[in-house]
Amino acid sequence: MSTDTLTPGLVRINYRKVIARALADELATDPTVVFLGEDVGVAGGAFKATEGLKDRFGDRVRDTPISEQAIVGTAVGAALMGLRPVAEIMFADFAGVCFDQIVNTLAKYRYTTGGQARVPVTIRMSNGAGSGFGPQHSQAAENWFLNVPGLKIVVPGTVEDLYGLLRSAIRDNDPVLVFEHKNLFALKGEIPAEPDDSFIVPIGVADVVRAGDDVTVVATQQMRHRAVQAADLLTAHGISAEVVDPRTLVPFDMETVRASLAKTSRLLVVQEGPPDGGWGATLVARTAAENFELLDAPPRLLACDATPVPYSGPLEDAWLPDAQRIADAAERLVDY
Repeated sequence: MSTDTLTPGLVRINYRKVIARALADELATDPTVVFLGEDVGVAGGAFKATEGLKDRFGDRVRDTPISEQAIVGTAVGAALMGLRPVAEIMFADFAGVCFDQIVNTLAKYRYTTGGQARVPVTIRMSNGAGSGFGPQHSQAAENWFLNVPGLKIVVPGTVEDLYGLLRSAIRDNDPVLVFEHKNLFALKGEIPAEPDDSFIVPIGVADVVRAGDDVTVVATQQMRHRAVQAADLLTAHGISAEVVDPRTLVPFDMETVRASLAKTSRLLVVQEGPPDGGWGATLVARTAAENFELLDAPPRLLACDATPVPYSGPLEDAWLPDAQRIADAAERLVDY
């Protein structure tokens, strides 16, 4: 694994390569951790995100048939027998193939056994648009699972958060879905040169990426970075935007958003994907219902059009909210 040391004790690494590093640190720490999926071993994964793990950990890294149902079903069985499996679904869109195993078996096992059984399964999925993979390989599928009690959902948007949240997910005793945004694969960040538990990020804690006083912008993954760019644009207009990255969709850190709104009194949620039935609409509704007294303007959701993800590069770019659209929406809220 090639990295560049910048700070004593830290290494610089990209979002794609940090996946193998996080998995390796947990495989080395806990002998009950196993990893399985299509081409994850010998081939090093479809995106080369798991290179070297098979050589280092042998049979604890298992290539599977091309069957998402088999992958998740095996992971559930392994967890019930005392292992701590990590399953890879190559594209998040393919979660539809094993939806029943995830929502009707994995998510409900602890509940239907009255707490007698636990299923510490982590499912990794590559999600998101912007890379030209087309409508069946680019969806923000995390929204599909919001209405399924029993699942935790994490959406890391930085190298540091992917490293810390993936390790946290593997250690969790409940099922955790980890969505890795493939349009962030080249993004770089810093992690410890050696395994260090202090870099583990707790599930359910948001990150205030940038402090501000005039408007709160809540965004995840790719949209988090565009929200920061938008905040830079807004400074030219004398507007101070606070950017909050939830990092975890379930459980959601509402307290951090509420604290931000107590300062800004305005909420803009930026969501990748169509507007209906997503985490963004849920946050807007919850804010209006629970924190109406904090608001000086109606909370707003900025999302993609209600269409499939376009395959054409220019159309895909137009479909995704960019920094200027985010800045314009935030400015309208401030001027309300």
